[in-house]
Amino acid sequence: MNRPITVRLPDDLRKLLEGVSKSENIPISDVVRESIRKYISIYRFRKLRNQTLPFAEAQGLLTDEDIFKDLE
Repeated sequence: MNRPITVRLPDDLRKLLEGVSKSENIPISDVVRESIRKYISIYRFRKLRNQTLPFAEAQGLLTDEDIFKDLE
């Protein structure tokens, strides 16, 4: 079910949003929905990463390179 939500945007951000919508030829609502999906995905990833970081550090995995080496 799609329920409407009201978001107040400053004029400059609204103009940028309208520009993206026009250049991509997609409705503003689609741009906003996709932006929110991406934001939430990044938020969830960072939250999970912060939860697992102490366990990784305890295993000596301090960088992405450490993890890739461990996977080989």
